[in-house]
Amino acid sequence: MIFLIILLIIICIALGLFVLIQNPKGGGLATGGSGSNMFGVQRTGDVLEKGTWICLTLIVVISLTVTTIAKTGNTGSGPSKIQEQLDKTVAPSPLGQLPANNTQKPAPAPAPADQNKPAK
Repeated sequence: MIFLIILLIIICIALGLFVLIQNPKGGGLATGGSGSNMFGVQRTGDVLEKGTWICLTLIVVISLTVTTIAKTGNTGSGPSKIQEQLDKTVAPSPLGQLPANNTQKPAPAPAPADQNKPAK
């Protein structure tokens, strides 16, 4: 799975390069009012456009593959270390109540003050 993620990053960088190398085509803010592709080589544009589409298709396929592998959990033979740690921790009880499996007893209430003593 790590291999697929590294391959995905490399393809994303390649896609960015293909897009940046291409000449802008038709209209928008890219053209300055003149014919920008008057003497351009059409074959180079076709190769770059096909490369862009191939990279895009590979990104979609690899992303879906990584998602499927991660969802089915075929990355290891057992639960992950993070999941084991989460299972060991005790969740806090709501509103400060003692959990049901707690063996500690609450502290006894303080003894009432002796009422026979004179007040100071």
